[in-house]
Amino acid sequence: MSRKTSKSQSNAERLEQLRTRVVIEKEGVGSTSSSEFPYHSSNHQDIDYIKEFMKKFNVKIIRKEQYDMEFDLIGVDAAIANALRRIMIAEVPTMAIEKVYVYNNTSIVQDEVLAHRLGLLPIKADPDRFHFKHANEPPTDMNTIVFKIEHECTFNPKARDDETDPQKLYLGNNLLSESLIWVPKGDQEEQYASCPLRPVHNDILIVQMRPGQKIKLEAHCEKGIGKDHAKWSPVATASYRLMPEIILKQEITGDLADKFAACFTKGVVEVEEGYIEGQYVKYAKVVNPRIDMVSREALRHKEFEDKVQLTRIRDHFICTHSDNHSTGIMDSEKIFLDSVHILQAKCRRLLTALEHKLREKERNREQMDLS
Repeated sequence: MSRKTSKSQSNAERLEQLRTRVVIEKEGVGSTSSSEFPYHSSNHQDIDYIKEFMKKFNVKIIRKEQYDMEFDLIGVDAAIANALRRIMIAEVPTMAIEKVYVYNNTSIVQDEVLAHRLGLLPIKADPDRFHFKHANEPPTDMNTIVFKIEHECTFNPKARDDETDPQKLYLGNNLLSESLIWVPKGDQEEQYASCPLRPVHNDILIVQMRPGQKIKLEAHCEKGIGKDHAKWSPVATASYRLMPEIILKQEITGDLADKFAACFTKGVVEVEEGYIEGQYVKYAKVVNPRIDMVSREALRHKEFEDKVQLTRIRDHFICTHSDNHSTGIMDSEKIFLDSVHILQAKCRRLLTALEHKLREKERNREQMDLS
């Protein structure tokens, strides 16, 4: 009876691990996907899935700066984590240059290329304070931001005759993003007196010019989303990965502890000293699995075959969009919160459509019964 119970418990533990973990094997990765619904299990038919979700769901901010954020999304399915990632990239609105009116351009850069480069400049403007501009709708102070450029390259009269450095030989040879001058329309000057509308960075190179070349243009910014064009994306990339888990089945001591620690990213496993089974020895201790890159190096050594298991927690996601990946248009926290609000709106629209469909189906059934 006890053997049967032990075997049943062993099978249950194995099934639970396959349901909740992605198993890292020596030659590959196992249990990568599941056909089950989140929190569903054949062993738990009477679970209230909504309560289970509310109990497990959590968001932990690990690191946050103005344009740098790392957070843990816990207790959700991969579909939700990926939906938020895709929304951050493609559906959080921002302001970007959409139309460029070129009055004069004698530089070597064609008008179309110049307009494209201007469109990719990140603009520091709160998109919540502007409306989307629809087709054939005239520009107003509520849907358009206007910038202008009037720039000319000339010789530097103070340069030496033998000077060869363009930075000293010419004046205005580099047209930078700081040359975009905001032209307030309507009451924009009053509304944005404390935070004038401008490019996020002033030192982005737009065009290199030589004496005699001029550029005069007007650029109109409009509200849009990355799904229509990448210039409206508030992040260059947004990513997530599953939380690594390192399970020590046996204590790893002595010189093997140093070898084991060297198999992982620095800081994941540390070697400490202490008493184990009455003996004072060195032993390996897992201290920070989240920074592990899961190289599987430990699984390549025979001495660790039965002592360690590498997994990833299926419903624990490490999400990042950092300064290297952010355009600087919006604060990192606002990008995430806006993506959550957009996902909520999508869910409400879906529920409304389902309710409408169910009511329509019920009306059709009633009509059939009457006939």
